[in-house]
Amino acid sequence: MPLMLDREQARLAALHEYGLLDNPADEELTAVVRIAATIADVPTATLNLIDETRQCQLTTVGFDGCDSLRSDSMCAITFRDGRMVHVPDASLDPVYAGNPWVDGRMADVRFYASTPLVTPSGYALGTLCVFDTVAKELDDRQLRRLEDLARVLIGLFERRRQARLAAELSAEAERSRKFIHTLMDTIDVGIVASNADGKMTVLNRAARRWGGAADDLDTPPWLLADRIEVLDMDGVTPMALGAQPLQRALTEDVVTNAELLLRTADGELITLVANGRSMISDGGERIGAVVALTDVTDDRAYRRLLEAAHAELQRSNDELEAFAAAVSHDLVRPLASAIGYLELLGEYSGDRLDARGAKWLTGAADSLTRMQQLTRALLTYAHAGQAPCSRSAVRLSEVAGVIADDLRSLIDTQSAAVMLRGDLTLTADPTLLRQLLQNLVDNAIKYRHPDRLPRVEISGAETADGWEITVSDNGIGIPAEQRDRVFDMFAQVDPASRKGHGVGLATCLRIVERHGGAIRIAESPAGGTTMTLHLPRAA
Repeated sequence: MPLMLDREQARLAALHEYGLLDNPADEELTAVVRIAATIADVPTATLNLIDETRQCQLTTVGFDGCDSLRSDSMCAITFRDGRMVHVPDASLDPVYAGNPWVDGRMADVRFYASTPLVTPSGYALGTLCVFDTVAKELDDRQLRRLEDLARVLIGLFERRRQARLAAELSAEAERSRKFIHTLMDTIDVGIVASNADGKMTVLNRAARRWGGAADDLDTPPWLLADRIEVLDMDGVTPMALGAQPLQRALTEDVVTNAELLLRTADGELITLVANGRSMISDGGERIGAVVALTDVTDDRAYRRLLEAAHAELQRSNDELEAFAAAVSHDLVRPLASAIGYLELLGEYSGDRLDARGAKWLTGAADSLTRMQQLTRALLTYAHAGQAPCSRSAVRLSEVAGVIADDLRSLIDTQSAAVMLRGDLTLTADPTLLRQLLQNLVDNAIKYRHPDRLPRVEISGAETADGWEITVSDNGIGIPAEQRDRVFDMFAQVDPASRKGHGVGLATCLRIVERHGGAIRIAESPAGGTTMTLHLPRAA
Protein backbone atom coordinates (compact mmCIF):
# COMPACT_ATOMS: atom_id res chain seq x y z
CA MET A 1 0.00 0.00 0.00
CA PRO A 2 2.74 2.61 0.80
CA LEU A 3 4.34 1.88 -2.58
CA MET A 4 1.04 2.51 -4.38
CA LEU A 5 0.55 5.77 -2.47
CA ASP A 6 4.06 6.91 -3.40
CA ARG A 7 3.40 6.03 -7.04
CA GLU A 8 0.14 8.00 -7.02
CA GLN A 9 1.85 11.01 -5.42
CA ALA A 10 4.50 10.92 -8.13
CA ARG A 11 1.80 10.66 -10.83
CA LEU A 12 -0.05 13.68 -9.43
CA ALA A 13 3.21 15.65 -9.27
CA ALA A 14 3.83 14.85 -12.94
CA LEU A 15 0.27 15.94 -13.82
CA HIS A 16 0.58 19.27 -12.03
CA GLU A 17 4.00 19.89 -13.56
CA TYR A 18 2.42 20.12 -17.02
CA GLY A 19 0.22 23.01 -15.84
CA LEU A 20 -2.80 21.85 -17.86
CA LEU A 21 -5.52 21.68 -15.21
CA ASP A 22 -7.97 24.60 -15.04
CA ASN A 23 -6.36 26.22 -18.09
CA PRO A 24 -8.11 26.50 -21.45
CA ALA A 25 -7.01 23.95 -24.03
CA ASP A 26 -5.38 25.32 -27.17
CA GLU A 27 -6.74 24.61 -30.65
CA GLU A 28 -4.20 21.86 -31.33
CA LEU A 29 -5.51 19.73 -28.46
CA THR A 30 -9.12 20.23 -29.55
CA ALA A 31 -8.18 19.27 -33.13
CA VAL A 32 -6.67 15.98 -31.95
CA VAL A 33 -9.84 15.14 -29.99
CA ARG A 34 -11.92 15.97 -33.06
CA ILE A 35 -9.80 13.60 -35.18
CA ALA A 36 -10.26 10.88 -32.55
CA ALA A 37 -14.05 11.21 -32.85
CA THR A 38 -13.76 10.96 -36.64
CA ILE A 39 -11.55 7.86 -36.50
CA ALA A 40 -13.94 6.14 -34.10
CA ASP A 41 -16.93 7.40 -36.08
CA VAL A 42 -18.68 8.64 -32.92
CA PRO A 43 -20.33 11.98 -32.16
CA THR A 44 -18.59 12.55 -28.81
CA ALA A 45 -15.01 12.51 -27.57
CA THR A 46 -13.08 14.11 -24.71
CA LEU A 47 -9.60 14.65 -23.33
CA ASN A 48 -9.82 13.74 -19.63
CA LEU A 49 -7.26 14.62 -16.97
CA ILE A 50 -7.62 12.95 -13.58
CA ASP A 51 -6.25 14.56 -10.41
CA GLU A 52 -6.66 13.75 -6.71
CA THR A 53 -10.45 14.07 -6.56
CA ARG A 54 -11.90 14.86 -9.98
CA GLN A 55 -12.05 14.17 -13.66
CA CYS A 56 -11.39 17.35 -15.65
CA GLN A 57 -12.64 17.29 -19.25
CA LEU A 58 -10.01 19.61 -20.71
CA THR A 59 -11.56 19.77 -24.17
CA THR A 60 -14.56 17.95 -25.70
CA VAL A 61 -16.26 17.28 -29.02
CA GLY A 62 -20.05 16.83 -29.35
CA PHE A 63 -21.00 17.92 -25.84
CA ASP A 64 -20.19 20.55 -23.21
CA GLY A 65 -17.48 19.27 -20.94
CA CYS A 66 -17.40 19.71 -17.19
CA ASP A 67 -15.60 18.50 -14.07
CA SER A 68 -16.97 15.52 -12.21
CA LEU A 69 -15.98 13.45 -9.21
CA ARG A 70 -13.14 11.03 -9.79
CA SER A 71 -15.27 8.36 -8.14
CA ASP A 72 -17.91 8.82 -10.90
CA SER A 73 -15.41 8.65 -13.78
CA MET A 74 -15.38 5.67 -16.13
CA CYS A 75 -11.82 6.50 -17.22
CA ALA A 76 -10.50 6.62 -13.63
CA ILE A 77 -11.24 2.93 -13.08
CA THR A 78 -8.30 1.41 -14.99
CA PHE A 79 -6.38 4.30 -16.66
CA ARG A 80 -3.30 3.88 -14.41
CA ASP A 81 -2.75 0.37 -15.85
CA GLY A 82 -1.58 2.00 -19.10
CA ARG A 83 -3.81 -0.20 -21.32
CA MET A 84 -6.50 0.78 -23.81
CA VAL A 85 -10.08 0.00 -22.79
CA HIS A 86 -12.58 -1.03 -25.52
CA VAL A 87 -16.18 -1.74 -24.37
CA PRO A 88 -18.79 -2.29 -27.14
CA ASP A 89 -21.77 -2.01 -24.72
CA ALA A 90 -21.03 -0.62 -21.25
CA SER A 91 -24.55 -1.45 -19.99
CA LEU A 92 -23.66 -5.15 -20.32
CA ASP A 93 -20.19 -4.86 -18.76
CA PRO A 94 -20.12 -5.63 -14.99
CA VAL A 95 -17.34 -3.08 -14.43
CA TYR A 96 -19.22 -0.15 -15.98
CA ALA A 97 -22.92 -1.03 -15.88
CA GLY A 98 -23.56 0.75 -12.57
CA ASN A 99 -21.54 3.87 -13.44
CA PRO A 100 -23.50 7.19 -13.47
CA TRP A 101 -22.35 7.86 -17.05
CA VAL A 102 -23.97 4.57 -18.07
CA ASP A 103 -27.10 4.10 -15.94
CA GLY A 104 -28.73 7.42 -16.87
CA ARG A 105 -27.79 9.50 -13.82
CA MET A 106 -25.24 11.51 -15.85
CA ALA A 107 -25.51 10.02 -19.35
CA ASP A 108 -26.50 6.89 -21.31
CA VAL A 109 -23.13 5.72 -22.60
CA ARG A 110 -23.11 2.41 -24.43
CA PHE A 111 -20.01 2.26 -26.62
CA TYR A 112 -16.88 3.35 -24.72
CA ALA A 113 -13.16 3.32 -25.61
CA SER A 114 -10.31 5.12 -23.84
CA THR A 115 -6.57 5.32 -24.41
CA PRO A 116 -4.40 6.35 -21.42
CA LEU A 117 -2.14 9.40 -21.80
CA VAL A 118 1.19 8.09 -20.51
CA THR A 119 4.21 10.39 -20.09
CA PRO A 120 7.76 9.39 -21.09
CA SER A 121 8.35 8.72 -17.38
CA GLY A 122 5.49 6.20 -17.32
CA TYR A 123 2.83 8.24 -15.45
CA ALA A 124 -0.78 8.17 -16.72
CA LEU A 125 -2.25 11.68 -16.67
CA GLY A 126 -5.70 10.81 -17.96
CA THR A 127 -7.27 9.45 -21.18
CA LEU A 128 -8.31 10.21 -24.74
CA CYS A 129 -11.89 8.96 -24.59
CA VAL A 130 -14.45 8.28 -27.40
CA PHE A 131 -18.03 7.14 -26.68
CA ASP A 132 -21.57 6.90 -28.09
CA THR A 133 -25.11 6.24 -26.88
CA VAL A 134 -25.38 3.21 -29.14
CA ALA A 135 -23.41 -0.01 -28.98
CA LYS A 136 -20.63 -0.53 -31.52
CA GLU A 137 -17.17 -2.01 -31.91
CA LEU A 138 -13.90 -0.63 -33.36
CA ASP A 139 -11.53 -2.58 -35.56
CA ASP A 140 -7.79 -2.94 -34.87
CA ARG A 141 -6.90 -0.12 -37.26
CA GLN A 142 -9.13 2.33 -35.43
CA LEU A 143 -7.77 1.26 -32.05
CA ARG A 144 -4.16 1.70 -33.22
CA ARG A 145 -4.91 5.19 -34.57
CA LEU A 146 -6.42 6.18 -31.23
CA GLU A 147 -3.20 5.06 -29.52
CA ASP A 148 -1.23 7.17 -32.03
CA LEU A 149 -3.36 10.20 -31.18
CA ALA A 150 -2.73 9.63 -27.45
CA ARG A 151 1.01 9.82 -28.15
CA VAL A 152 0.44 13.02 -30.19
CA LEU A 153 -1.34 14.55 -27.19
CA ILE A 154 1.56 13.66 -24.89
CA GLY A 155 3.93 15.25 -27.42
CA LEU A 156 1.86 18.43 -27.37
CA PHE A 157 1.85 18.37 -23.59
CA GLU A 158 5.64 18.04 -23.57
CA ARG A 159 6.08 20.87 -26.06
CA ARG A 160 3.86 23.11 -23.99
CA ARG A 161 5.78 22.20 -20.81
CA GLN A 162 9.15 22.83 -22.43
CA ALA A 163 7.97 26.19 -23.74
CA ARG A 164 6.76 27.14 -20.27
CA LEU A 165 10.01 26.00 -18.64
CA ALA A 166 12.04 27.89 -21.24
CA ALA A 167 10.01 31.03 -20.55
CA GLU A 168 10.48 30.58 -16.80
CA LEU A 169 14.20 29.97 -17.29
CA SER A 170 14.50 33.05 -19.46
CA ALA A 171 12.60 35.12 -16.89
CA GLU A 172 14.77 33.72 -14.09
CA ALA A 173 17.91 34.50 -16.08
CA GLU A 174 16.68 38.06 -16.61
CA ARG A 175 15.89 38.37 -12.91
CA SER A 176 19.35 37.05 -12.05
CA ARG A 177 20.98 39.46 -14.48
CA LYS A 178 19.07 42.40 -13.00
CA PHE A 179 19.82 41.22 -9.47
CA ILE A 180 23.56 40.94 -10.15
CA HIS A 181 23.58 44.30 -11.95
CA THR A 182 21.70 45.97 -9.09
CA LEU A 183 23.88 44.29 -6.47
CA MET A 184 27.10 45.37 -8.18
CA ASP A 185 25.88 48.95 -8.50
CA THR A 186 24.62 49.08 -4.91
CA ILE A 187 27.65 47.87 -2.97
CA ASP A 188 30.48 50.24 -2.07
CA VAL A 189 33.09 47.72 -3.17
CA GLY A 190 34.57 48.37 -6.61
CA ILE A 191 34.20 45.44 -9.02
CA VAL A 192 36.58 45.26 -11.97
CA ALA A 193 36.73 42.49 -14.57
CA SER A 194 38.75 41.87 -17.73
CA ASN A 195 38.87 39.39 -20.58
CA ALA A 196 41.71 36.94 -21.12
CA ASP A 197 43.78 39.65 -22.85
CA GLY A 198 43.58 41.92 -19.80
CA LYS A 199 41.19 44.38 -21.47
CA MET A 200 38.79 45.94 -18.94
CA THR A 201 35.23 44.71 -19.55
CA VAL A 202 33.32 45.50 -16.34
CA LEU A 203 33.34 48.45 -13.93
CA ASN A 204 30.52 48.73 -11.42
CA ARG A 205 29.20 52.05 -10.13
CA ALA A 206 31.76 52.31 -7.30
CA ALA A 207 34.67 51.75 -9.70
CA ARG A 208 33.15 54.16 -12.25
CA ARG A 209 32.89 56.78 -9.50
CA TRP A 210 36.66 56.61 -9.07
CA GLY A 211 36.88 57.27 -12.80
CA GLY A 212 34.66 60.33 -12.39
CA ALA A 213 31.64 58.78 -14.10
CA ALA A 214 29.45 56.94 -11.57
CA ASP A 215 26.30 57.20 -13.72
CA ASP A 216 27.99 56.96 -17.11
CA LEU A 217 27.00 53.58 -18.52
CA ASP A 218 27.96 54.38 -22.11
CA THR A 219 31.70 55.01 -21.85
CA PRO A 220 33.55 51.70 -22.24
CA PRO A 221 35.26 50.47 -19.04
CA TRP A 222 38.75 50.51 -20.58
CA LEU A 223 38.42 54.24 -21.36
CA LEU A 224 37.29 55.05 -17.82
CA ALA A 225 40.21 53.04 -16.44
CA ASP A 226 42.62 55.38 -18.25
CA ARG A 227 41.43 58.22 -15.98
CA ILE A 228 42.62 56.36 -12.86
CA GLU A 229 46.26 56.17 -11.76
CA VAL A 230 47.39 53.04 -9.89
CA LEU A 231 50.31 53.73 -7.54
CA ASP A 232 52.64 51.83 -5.23
CA MET A 233 52.17 52.35 -1.50
CA ASP A 234 54.62 55.28 -1.54
CA GLY A 235 51.90 57.28 -3.30
CA VAL A 236 54.30 58.42 -6.03
CA THR A 237 55.56 55.49 -8.10
CA PRO A 238 53.16 54.19 -10.78
CA MET A 239 52.49 50.49 -10.14
CA ALA A 240 53.90 48.22 -12.84
CA LEU A 241 51.20 46.63 -14.99
CA GLY A 242 52.25 43.11 -13.98
CA ALA A 243 51.96 44.01 -10.30
CA GLN A 244 48.43 45.39 -10.56
CA PRO A 245 45.80 43.09 -8.95
CA LEU A 246 43.77 42.47 -12.12
CA GLN A 247 46.84 41.41 -14.10
CA ARG A 248 48.05 39.30 -11.17
CA ALA A 249 44.68 37.55 -11.00
CA LEU A 250 45.07 36.63 -14.67
CA THR A 251 48.50 35.11 -14.16
CA GLU A 252 48.48 33.93 -10.53
CA ASP A 253 44.84 32.73 -10.42
CA VAL A 254 44.22 34.19 -6.93
CA VAL A 255 45.08 37.56 -5.35
CA THR A 256 44.46 38.05 -1.62
CA ASN A 257 44.56 41.28 0.41
CA ALA A 258 46.82 43.18 -1.98
CA GLU A 259 47.10 46.87 -1.01
CA LEU A 260 47.50 49.70 -3.49
CA LEU A 261 46.93 53.43 -3.80
CA LEU A 262 44.63 54.91 -6.40
CA ARG A 263 44.57 58.47 -7.62
CA THR A 264 41.01 59.05 -8.82
CA ALA A 265 39.87 61.22 -11.69
CA ASP A 266 39.13 63.91 -9.07
CA GLY A 267 42.72 63.82 -7.80
CA GLU A 268 41.83 62.08 -4.51
CA LEU A 269 44.37 59.55 -3.22
CA ILE A 270 42.64 56.49 -1.72
CA THR A 271 43.88 53.22 -0.24
CA LEU A 272 42.37 50.01 -1.59
CA VAL A 273 42.58 46.32 -0.65
CA ALA A 274 42.17 43.97 -3.61
CA ASN A 275 40.96 40.36 -3.69
CA GLY A 276 40.49 38.59 -7.01
CA ARG A 277 40.79 35.43 -9.05
CA SER A 278 40.86 34.14 -12.60
CA MET A 279 37.66 33.09 -14.38
CA ILE A 280 37.99 29.60 -15.86
CA SER A 281 35.59 28.10 -18.42
CA ASP A 282 34.10 24.63 -18.07
CA GLY A 283 36.76 23.46 -20.50
CA GLY A 284 39.55 24.71 -18.25
CA GLU A 285 40.40 27.76 -20.37
CA ARG A 286 41.18 31.08 -18.64
CA ILE A 287 38.62 33.55 -19.97
CA GLY A 288 39.30 36.55 -17.74
CA ALA A 289 39.64 37.75 -14.18
CA VAL A 290 37.61 39.67 -11.62
CA VAL A 291 38.84 41.79 -8.69
CA ALA A 292 36.97 43.32 -5.73
CA LEU A 293 38.46 46.59 -4.47
CA THR A 294 37.57 47.75 -0.94
CA ASP A 295 38.21 51.37 0.01
CA VAL A 296 40.06 51.27 3.36
CA THR A 297 41.28 54.88 3.36
CA ASP A 298 39.29 55.86 6.46
CA ASP A 299 40.11 52.57 8.16
CA ARG A 300 43.86 53.05 7.67
CA ALA A 301 43.68 56.64 8.93
CA TYR A 302 41.67 55.51 11.96
CA ARG A 303 44.13 52.70 12.61
CA ARG A 304 47.03 55.15 12.58
CA LEU A 305 45.19 57.35 15.08
CA LEU A 306 44.52 54.32 17.29
CA GLU A 307 48.14 53.22 17.13
CA ALA A 308 49.29 56.73 18.09
CA ALA A 309 46.72 56.90 20.90
CA HIS A 310 47.70 53.43 22.11
CA ALA A 311 51.38 54.39 22.16
CA GLU A 312 50.59 57.58 24.08
CA LEU A 313 48.36 55.67 26.51
CA GLN A 314 51.05 53.04 27.04
CA ARG A 315 53.61 55.75 27.70
CA SER A 316 51.27 57.45 30.15
CA ASN A 317 50.51 54.17 31.92
CA ASP A 318 54.18 53.35 32.18
CA GLU A 319 54.87 56.76 33.70
CA LEU A 320 51.98 56.41 36.16
CA GLU A 321 53.07 52.94 37.21
CA ALA A 322 56.65 54.12 37.65
CA PHE A 323 55.39 57.09 39.66
CA ALA A 324 53.19 54.86 41.85
CA ALA A 325 56.02 52.45 42.42
CA ALA A 326 58.47 55.24 43.29
CA VAL A 327 56.04 57.01 45.61
CA SER A 328 55.02 53.76 47.28
CA HIS A 329 58.64 52.71 47.74
CA ASP A 330 59.59 56.10 49.20
CA LEU A 331 56.67 55.87 51.64
CA VAL A 332 57.57 52.43 52.99
CA ARG A 333 60.56 53.49 55.12
CA PRO A 334 59.05 56.65 56.73
CA LEU A 335 55.83 54.73 57.46
CA ALA A 336 57.78 51.97 59.16
CA SER A 337 59.68 54.59 61.16
CA ALA A 338 56.50 56.38 62.20
CA ILE A 339 54.92 53.10 63.34
CA GLY A 340 58.10 52.26 65.27
CA TYR A 341 58.13 55.63 67.05
CA LEU A 342 54.46 55.22 68.01
CA GLU A 343 55.23 51.81 69.47
CA LEU A 344 58.13 53.30 71.46
CA LEU A 345 55.90 56.12 72.66
CA GLY A 346 53.36 53.57 73.86
CA GLU A 347 56.01 51.55 75.67
CA TYR A 348 57.70 54.47 77.47
CA SER A 349 54.81 56.88 78.03
CA GLY A 350 51.70 54.78 77.71
CA ASP A 351 51.10 54.56 81.45
CA ARG A 352 51.05 58.37 81.69
CA LEU A 353 48.32 58.78 79.06
CA ASP A 354 44.70 59.00 80.01
CA ALA A 355 42.02 56.94 78.18
CA ARG A 356 41.56 59.55 75.47
CA GLY A 357 45.31 59.82 74.81
CA ALA A 358 45.66 56.02 74.67
CA LYS A 359 42.79 55.87 72.16
CA TRP A 360 44.44 58.52 70.00
CA LEU A 361 47.73 56.67 70.10
CA THR A 362 46.09 53.40 69.09
CA GLY A 363 44.11 55.14 66.30
CA ALA A 364 47.26 56.75 64.91
CA ALA A 365 49.08 53.39 64.90
CA ASP A 366 46.13 51.65 63.16
CA SER A 367 45.92 54.37 60.52
CA LEU A 368 49.63 54.17 59.80
CA THR A 369 49.44 50.38 59.63
CA ARG A 370 46.56 50.58 57.19
CA MET A 371 48.46 53.11 55.10
CA GLN A 372 51.50 50.81 55.17
CA GLN A 373 49.33 47.90 53.92
CA LEU A 374 47.88 50.10 51.12
CA THR A 375 51.37 51.19 50.12
CA ARG A 376 52.51 47.57 49.91
CA ALA A 377 49.39 46.71 47.85
CA LEU A 378 50.18 49.55 45.44
CA LEU A 379 53.75 48.34 45.15
CA THR A 380 52.48 44.86 44.39
CA TYR A 381 50.07 46.22 41.75
CA ALA A 382 52.83 48.27 40.10
CA HIS A 383 55.17 45.28 40.15
CA ALA A 384 52.51 43.07 38.53
CA GLY A 385 52.33 45.53 35.63
CA GLN A 386 56.02 46.31 35.21
CA ALA A 387 57.87 43.10 35.99
CA PRO A 388 58.63 40.83 33.00
CA CYS A 389 56.23 37.90 32.60
CA SER A 390 58.66 35.00 32.30
CA ARG A 391 56.72 31.78 31.81
CA SER A 392 58.09 28.42 32.83
CA ALA A 393 56.76 25.05 33.99
CA VAL A 394 55.05 25.42 37.38
CA ARG A 395 53.43 22.70 39.49
CA LEU A 396 50.19 23.86 41.10
CA SER A 397 50.76 21.80 44.26
CA GLU A 398 54.10 23.52 44.87
CA VAL A 399 52.56 26.99 44.51
CA ALA A 400 49.71 26.01 46.85
CA GLY A 401 52.22 24.78 49.42
CA VAL A 402 54.17 28.07 49.36
CA ILE A 403 50.93 30.05 49.70
CA ALA A 404 49.90 27.98 52.74
CA ASP A 405 53.27 28.75 54.37
CA ASP A 406 53.03 32.47 53.56
CA LEU A 407 49.52 32.70 54.99
CA ARG A 408 50.12 30.34 57.92
CA SER A 409 49.44 32.97 60.58
CA LEU A 410 46.12 34.01 58.96
CA ILE A 411 45.10 30.36 58.38
CA ASP A 412 45.80 29.38 62.00
CA THR A 413 44.17 32.50 63.45
CA GLN A 414 40.96 31.92 61.48
CA SER A 415 41.04 28.08 61.86
CA ALA A 416 40.83 27.96 58.06
CA ALA A 417 41.29 24.90 55.83
CA VAL A 418 43.05 25.29 52.43
CA MET A 419 42.86 22.21 50.18
CA LEU A 420 44.14 21.30 46.71
CA ARG A 421 42.03 19.20 44.36
CA GLY A 422 43.46 18.16 41.01
CA ASP A 423 47.16 18.91 40.66
CA LEU A 424 48.68 19.86 37.31
CA THR A 425 51.76 21.37 35.72
CA LEU A 426 51.22 24.53 33.69
CA THR A 427 53.29 27.22 32.00
CA ALA A 428 53.18 30.54 33.87
CA ASP A 429 55.33 33.11 35.61
CA PRO A 430 55.97 31.42 39.02
CA THR A 431 56.18 34.67 41.01
CA LEU A 432 53.11 36.26 39.43
CA LEU A 433 51.08 33.03 39.72
CA ARG A 434 51.99 32.75 43.41
CA GLN A 435 50.99 36.38 43.96
CA LEU A 436 47.72 35.85 42.09
CA LEU A 437 46.61 32.76 44.02
CA GLN A 438 47.80 34.18 47.33
CA ASN A 439 45.60 37.24 46.85
CA LEU A 440 42.59 35.03 46.11
CA VAL A 441 43.16 32.71 49.09
CA ASP A 442 43.81 35.69 51.37
CA ASN A 443 40.50 37.28 50.25
CA ALA A 444 38.64 33.98 50.68
CA ILE A 445 39.75 33.71 54.33
CA LYS A 446 39.51 37.41 55.10
CA TYR A 447 35.89 37.64 53.90
CA ARG A 448 34.71 34.60 55.83
CA HIS A 449 31.11 33.89 56.74
CA PRO A 450 30.46 34.60 60.45
CA ASP A 451 28.59 31.31 60.94
CA ARG A 452 31.22 28.86 59.62
CA LEU A 453 34.93 28.21 59.57
CA PRO A 454 36.67 29.23 56.32
CA ARG A 455 37.24 26.46 53.75
CA VAL A 456 39.15 27.24 50.55
CA GLU A 457 39.58 24.77 47.73
CA ILE A 458 42.10 25.19 44.89
CA SER A 459 41.69 22.96 41.84
CA GLY A 460 43.23 22.76 38.41
CA ALA A 461 42.35 21.14 35.10
CA GLU A 462 43.83 21.12 31.62
CA THR A 463 41.71 22.47 28.74
CA ALA A 464 42.05 22.29 24.97
CA ASP A 465 44.01 25.55 24.77
CA GLY A 466 45.51 25.90 28.24
CA TRP A 467 44.62 25.46 31.90
CA GLU A 468 41.79 26.36 34.23
CA ILE A 469 42.36 27.05 37.93
CA THR A 470 39.51 27.61 40.39
CA VAL A 471 39.61 29.02 43.91
CA SER A 472 36.34 28.29 45.70
CA ASP A 473 35.32 29.28 49.23
CA ASN A 474 32.38 29.20 51.64
CA GLY A 475 32.58 32.87 52.60
CA ILE A 476 30.09 35.73 52.33
CA GLY A 477 30.23 35.73 48.52
CA ILE A 478 30.08 38.62 46.06
CA PRO A 479 26.62 39.86 44.97
CA ALA A 480 25.92 39.29 41.27
CA GLU A 481 25.45 43.01 40.64
CA GLN A 482 28.94 43.72 42.05
CA ARG A 483 30.90 41.10 40.08
CA ASP A 484 31.59 43.33 37.09
CA ARG A 485 33.22 46.08 39.15
CA VAL A 486 35.22 44.30 41.86
CA PHE A 487 38.27 44.14 39.57
CA ASP A 488 38.35 47.94 39.30
CA MET A 489 41.09 49.73 41.18
CA PHE A 490 40.01 50.58 44.80
CA ALA A 491 36.59 48.92 44.28
CA GLN A 492 35.20 47.31 47.45
CA VAL A 493 32.01 45.34 48.01
CA ASP A 494 31.72 46.50 51.65
CA PRO A 495 33.95 49.55 52.30
CA ALA A 496 32.58 49.87 55.85
CA SER A 497 34.16 46.55 56.83
CA ARG A 498 37.66 48.06 56.34
CA LYS A 499 39.00 44.58 55.52
CA GLY A 500 40.84 45.57 52.33
CA HIS A 501 41.93 48.37 50.05
CA GLY A 502 40.31 47.39 46.72
CA VAL A 503 43.69 46.66 45.13
CA GLY A 504 44.00 42.86 45.47
CA LEU A 505 41.52 41.81 42.77
CA ALA A 506 42.74 44.56 40.43
CA THR A 507 46.20 43.05 40.83
CA CYS A 508 44.79 39.56 40.13
CA LEU A 509 43.18 40.78 36.91
CA ARG A 510 46.41 42.45 35.80
CA ILE A 511 48.39 39.23 36.37
CA VAL A 512 45.85 37.11 34.48
CA GLU A 513 45.87 39.56 31.56
CA ARG A 514 49.68 39.54 31.54
CA HIS A 515 49.31 35.81 30.79
CA GLY A 516 46.75 36.51 28.05
CA GLY A 517 44.00 34.90 30.13
CA ALA A 518 40.69 35.78 31.74
CA ILE A 519 39.06 35.58 35.16
CA ARG A 520 35.39 35.20 36.04
CA ILE A 521 33.32 35.08 39.22
CA ALA A 522 30.45 32.79 40.16
CA GLU A 523 28.72 31.62 43.31
CA SER A 524 30.30 28.52 44.84
CA PRO A 525 28.28 25.42 45.79
CA ALA A 526 29.04 26.25 49.44
CA GLY A 527 27.41 29.66 49.10
CA GLY A 528 30.61 31.67 48.81
CA THR A 529 32.61 32.65 45.74
CA THR A 530 34.31 30.69 42.96
CA MET A 531 37.05 32.47 41.05
CA THR A 532 37.88 30.73 37.76
CA LEU A 533 41.13 31.57 35.98
CA HIS A 534 41.76 30.60 32.36
CA LEU A 535 45.42 30.71 31.34
CA PRO A 536 46.15 29.94 27.67
CA ARG A 537 49.23 28.03 26.56
CA ALA A 538 50.47 31.06 24.66
CA ALA A 539 49.75 34.66 25.62
